[in-house]
Amino acid sequence: FIKIVESEALTLHAMMMTSMPYFILMKPNTLEIINKIWSFRNNTQIPVCFTLDAGANVHVLYPNKDKETVLQFIKDELVGYCQNGQYLCDEIGNGATQIE
Repeated sequence: FIKIVESEALTLHAMMMTSMPYFILMKPNTLEIINKIWSFRNNTQIPVCFTLDAGANVHVLYPNKDKETVLQFIKDELVGYCQNGQYLCDEIGNGATQIE
């Protein structure tokens, strides 16, 4: 799962950087966050990974059982790279429901 998710995110940005006209939407802090996530995963063996939207925003994915540890990592290590120190936390919902 991790390899597929991260590869897809990086492939999307690689495609944008090699298109004509080319453009780079990742920012230096995006790369810093990615490297911090890789280091954290390597050091803790917690299966945390990232994906990217079509801009500079990093989305951190992790199992719910590791939520407390990962959120502390985000606060301690990643929030300094976030614009105005802001970040969003969300989780998987229950899916679509029909409205009458």
